Amino acid sequence: MHIDNFRQYLASEKRYSLHTVTAYDKDLQQFFEFLNNNYSTQEITEIEPLMIRAWIMELIDNDYSGKTVNRKLSALKTFYRYLRNNNLLQVNPMLKILPPKTNKTLPEFVSKEQMDLLLDDVAFETGFEGRRNRLIIELFYFTGIRLAELVGLANQDVDLKKNQIKVLGKRNKERIIPFGNTLGQSIKEYISERDMMIGMNGPADAFFLTEKGVKIYKKLVYRIVNSYLSKVSTLKKKSPHILRHTFATHMLNNGADLNAIKELLGHANLSATQVYTHNTIDKLKSIYNQAHPRA
Repeated sequence: MHIDNFRQYLASEKRYSLHTVTAYDKDLQQFFEFLNNNYSTQEITEIEPLMIRAWIMELIDNDYSGKTVNRKLSALKTFYRYLRNNNLLQVNPMLKILPPKTNKTLPEFVSKEQMDLLLDDVAFETGFEGRRNRLIIELFYFTGIRLAELVGLANQDVDLKKNQIKVLGKRNKERIIPFGNTLGQSIKEYISERDMMIGMNGPADAFFLTEKGVKIYKKLVYRIVNSYLSKVSTLKKKSPHILRHTFATHMLNNGADLNAIKELLGHANLSATQVYTHNTIDKLKSIYNQAHPRA
C-alpha cells in the first residue's frame, strides 16, 4: 500500500517521468523481495541498516555496477524520506547508509571530423525518410535534446520565425532552445516533404512521423541514429545520447559558457554539466602543445 501511494506521489507531486517512476518501483520491489527471502519480513518498521547493507552486498556480488547500486539506493532514500515526511516512520535507516564509490566515466562523443563526414559526405535516402532521418541527426547534434524530447515534439513547438524549439524535459520542465539557419532550412525541407506525402492523414500535432503517418517512436529513432553513426564512428555506443554528449563537448571546445550549456541541456545542476569539461581538457592540451613555444 505504501509503495502504491509512493508511486502516485512521484508521478503527481514530484512530477517524475513514467520511466523514473517505473524504475523506482522495480528497485523497491527488488528490495522487499530480498527482505522477504532473507529476513522473512516486508514490514518497514522492522527494517534496519544492517539489512540494507546486506542488500547492497548482494547487488555487488551479482555484478551490479556501483552506478546501478547507487540508483537503487536513491530510490530507497526517496522512499524513506517520503515515509518520514508523512509520519509513517519514526527512524530513517537510510541515514546510516553510505553509498558505494563509483568510478566516474567520461561521456563519449563523436569527433567534429566524423560529424562533418556524416553531414557533408554520407548519402541520406531521398524523399520523406531521408529528409526525416537527416533532420533527426541534425536536431540531436544542433540542439542537444534528449530522445524523449525529440519524440515528444509537436508542430507548435517548432518556431521557424524565431528559430527556436520548445521542449518538455525531465519533470515536465519546459525550455527554449535556439537554432541556426542551417537547421532551420532542414526543418522547412522536412515539413514540405512530410506534408506532401502524408498531408492531413497524420496526427494533428506530432512533428516527427513514420512513413505510415503515425507518430515516431523511440526504438525507430534509436535505430536511425545507430545506423548513421555506424557509417562514421567506431564507438561502442551509437545512441541519441551520444549526439547529446557530442553537442555539449563541441560547444565547450569552441568556447561556449558552461552555464549556457547547462540551460541548453536542461540540467538541474551545474555539476551534471561539468563532466563535459573533462573532455575539453584534451582539446586544451592539444592547443597548448601546438601554441606554446617551449611545450
